[in-house]
Amino acid sequence: MGKLQTIAKDTAIYGLSSIIGRFLNYLLVPLYTAQLSAASGGYGVITNMYAYVALILVILTFGMETTYFRFTNKTHTDSQVVYSTTLISVGAVSALFAALVVIFIKPISSLMGYGDHPEYVWVMAITVAIDAFLCIPFAHLRQQKKAIKFASLKLLNIVVSILLNLIYFYWMDGKDVGYAFYINLVCTAMLAVCLITEYTGFRWRLDRKLLRTMLSYSWPILILGIAGILNQTADKMIFPYIYDGSKEEMFEQLSIYGACSKIAMIMAMITQAFRFAYEPIVFSGVKEKGQHEMYEQAMKYFIIFTLLAFLIVIGCLNIHDDSEYLVVKYIVRKPDYWVGLKVIPIVMAAEIMMGIYFNLSFWYKIIDKTIWGAWFSGIGCAVLLAVNILFVPKYGYMACAWGGVAGYGVAMVASYIVGQKYYPLNYPLKSIAVYVIIAVLLTVAMYYVPDTYGFGPILTLAFDILCICCYVSYIIYKDLPLSSLPIIGKKFKK
Repeated sequence: MGKLQTIAKDTAIYGLSSIIGRFLNYLLVPLYTAQLSAASGGYGVITNMYAYVALILVILTFGMETTYFRFTNKTHTDSQVVYSTTLISVGAVSALFAALVVIFIKPISSLMGYGDHPEYVWVMAITVAIDAFLCIPFAHLRQQKKAIKFASLKLLNIVVSILLNLIYFYWMDGKDVGYAFYINLVCTAMLAVCLITEYTGFRWRLDRKLLRTMLSYSWPILILGIAGILNQTADKMIFPYIYDGSKEEMFEQLSIYGACSKIAMIMAMITQAFRFAYEPIVFSGVKEKGQHEMYEQAMKYFIIFTLLAFLIVIGCLNIHDDSEYLVVKYIVRKPDYWVGLKVIPIVMAAEIMMGIYFNLSFWYKIIDKTIWGAWFSGIGCAVLLAVNILFVPKYGYMACAWGGVAGYGVAMVASYIVGQKYYPLNYPLKSIAVYVIIAVLLTVAMYYVPDTYGFGPILTLAFDILCICCYVSYIIYKDLPLSSLPIIGKKFKK
């Protein structure tokens, strides 16, 4: 139970920074969608560019974050040498990438469809190269349990980004999407200065023998990471090449899909916060016995609370009158984006499956068989790409959303089946299934009861709150009695 409490505490810190950070980042969605209409395609450019950035970031870090955690907790290894070797290897690869993009900027930008705006490409290339290097100092902060510093720097970066975006897009009434990329570069450079103490003040040493051993562990994680991030971004990268329509219409559709999908990213936020806390503890616990129960219970509570978040988002999404969505309008400002709101539950379901898959993934990392992760994610990615290629020309971005469900669903099931053979865990499947069924029934009720009986916004809100309270009540009854909660729990103890 102590491990679960540690995860909960660290998740609260990382989660708070992640939740606040993502919430602040949400402010960019109403800002961009207020200034850039769907028809302009501006938000589609942002969506497409950041999809490439996410993939490149995974490639440039090539699994060394997880590898750093694994090797720094191994016996007979010098953690400082592990850290230094990781910094040098990631830094060198990132610098080489940025240099090559700048040198070959014309053919690269033309290939990506930005021949008229090569500055978008080289600015983001330099930005992602710096970001990749900084991933290692941030991993070091997590390893050292410096959650407060980690969270503070992440929030500082986001706050400065928001302020600069507000200055250009709101006060200056700017319309050039390129400034979103320039601002990102400025904030990343600021973060590099703030982290300078994490990569200075010690001797940098590249241990070639250690690096070869680390690379043998990390390359399957790289394949896993590429396949995993493609599950999240491939649809947005290939959409311009497979959409059956004009370039202007394509970017309009991508703008709608990208803006509405942002609302669903609360699931990715929860998974990220959980990962930041869970990953270092899992690897440090490899040397200890009795970890199985912790893994099993962590999975259960992860699913319980992501389903709760799912219901809350659906409840907010569902409140509307005859002319507008009363909550959504504050996030996605222009009504011409609202036609894409139907993708949100589908994308959230895919993100929940991704989170479950992440939880399942620790068995092959713990037994140093990361190649399995590459297989699972590769298969899932192949399914996603197949769904997109086959159905996007006819169904547009709706096929992108369902492709995510199919891809993550296949990877999740495959990892569970094989994992039970190599690292069997007794997950409470019946209990988890009950929560899933309850959440599905409540979601159906929240969507169809208000519309069927003509509820107004106030009555719809009341009904949604009632549904969410029913779910919370079941959690308290079955798995989280009030007497077990910190601080207030003593008031409920007999």
